[in-house]
Amino acid sequence: MSERPVIGITMGDATGVGPEIIMKSLAHASVYDSCRPLVIGDAGRLEDANRIVGGRLQINAIERPDQARFQPGVVDCIDLGLIPADLPYGRLSALAGDAAYRYIERTVQLTSAGELDAICTAPLNKEALHAGGHIFPGHTELLAHLTGTEEVSMMLMTPILKVIHVTTHIGIIDAIARIEPGLVKRTIERAHATLQRAGIQDPLIAVCGINPHAGENGLFGYGEEETKIQPAIDELRARGWRVEGPLPADTLFFRAGRGDFDCVVAMYHDQGHGPVKVMGLEAGVNVTVGLPVIRTSVDHGTAFDIAGKGIADERSLIEALRQATELASRHRASQAA
Repeated sequence: MSERPVIGITMGDATGVGPEIIMKSLAHASVYDSCRPLVIGDAGRLEDANRIVGGRLQINAIERPDQARFQPGVVDCIDLGLIPADLPYGRLSALAGDAAYRYIERTVQLTSAGELDAICTAPLNKEALHAGGHIFPGHTELLAHLTGTEEVSMMLMTPILKVIHVTTHIGIIDAIARIEPGLVKRTIERAHATLQRAGIQDPLIAVCGINPHAGENGLFGYGEEETKIQPAIDELRARGWRVEGPLPADTLFFRAGRGDFDCVVAMYHDQGHGPVKVMGLEAGVNVTVGLPVIRTSVDHGTAFDIAGKGIADERSLIEALRQATELASRHRASQAA
């Protein structure tokens, strides 16, 4: 049992659904069969969330991972004690935004020190994060900063579709300006490496165009496909990699949904997020690719409209924990080989 990876779960924004979905997820004893979950957050908030969801779990407030019990029925929590008992759910809070940052900061420290095998994040609120004094577009960029990583990619994963993004949390005009062959190539390389670590030795990767119909030979746009995307594809094909594109996103995602490709490369945020979320938020997992640590996350936000009501769906977090466990186990195996 000691070989199960230790997965650090950050509590996210305390005024959102993070505490509730954590308590619901860890009520599934099966989670403990494959991993050792450890929450980094506030024990008092988890106690309150346990009450809200009608749970019967015990909270074990600790200071260090070696104090954890890692047993079903007990939620181990490295307690930072940042959230007052009367902080309301569903309201933007600078205090909660700062706390969400502190949870991630502590978790990165523990992972970098080898005390955790992977990170699984509950959702934070970007506006609250900014109000708390931490100006990052989201988890992806924050984790890159805390680990000293110059460039990372966001990959969304469902049971039948994997999508990696060339650009993420920037406006569409800025995204088009930022896309260039080097960035496209590095994104595809990160996707290729991730798929190989997942056991797909010769993946087939499809690359979206930017314009409608992928430009249709210059009919739409200003030649972005030819100048910004095609050179990267040509270089990787010369290595013998199976890379197709640039292809029209609408038909590409239809084909990907029926299983034609191992991964899709989206050029900007909504181009990739839309199809994944249509398939169902409960199935989506966000993986940050390129970090020195393993990180997965739910693919939904803080859901302030339902926070504190006990009705949030925990399935995306359970899937994120499963993916983190699988990636951590594969990493361990490769290190031992």
